[in-house]
Amino acid sequence: MEVFLGTLSALFSVVNPIGATPVFISLTQENSKKEIKDIALRTAIYMVLILVIFFLAGKFILDFFGILVEHIRIAGGIMIVISGMRLLRQDSEKGKIISKEVRLEGMEKDDISFTPMAMPLLSGPGSIALLIGMFDSLKGPAYWESGFIILAIILVSALTFIILLFSRTLNKFLGKGGMAALSRLMGFIVLSIGIGMIMNGLIPLLKQINVN
Repeated sequence: MEVFLGTLSALFSVVNPIGATPVFISLTQENSKKEIKDIALRTAIYMVLILVIFFLAGKFILDFFGILVEHIRIAGGIMIVISGMRLLRQDSEKGKIISKEVRLEGMEKDDISFTPMAMPLLSGPGSIALLIGMFDSLKGPAYWESGFIILAIILVSALTFIILLFSRTLNKFLGKGGMAALSRLMGFIVLSIGIGMIMNGLIPLLKQINVN
């Protein structure tokens, strides 16, 4: 249960579906309620598939390219820190940031559920690096804990579906001030998670240097 709750809180903070609502709203302005529901559902399903695949296969991918998991933790932590800093900025009510090119491509697409919503906006490098690091920490008999992590991924995706489905209502209820305050709170949590990931990557490497 501790693994489940820890994964749920950390992954929800890094995925930050609330921060994705402004982008989702802007890209679904021309869609009907049924279409918005279908897009939100497909986005959540793609999220599960992407995150579970990388969680289970990520370590093997790292081994194939000769990348240490500590490197992934440091790189992923840096990206999460940058994301957290963006959420702490003055314009944090705008939510997550995607490039103009990706936004324009999304506006021209009939289905935005896979890109840009599921990837890279929600299941991006930060969340993938977080899950790869979690898989690497499971040793021996603790492998059964991977089931709880996968369950947490499914629950985060389900919460994301609900948040996206009611994104317009949520934004009207909170307003710009509420969204900004919530984004900054999430930014602080995300920043803390990113720093923790960097430290979890740096400490083992520094220990190896001292031993050598």
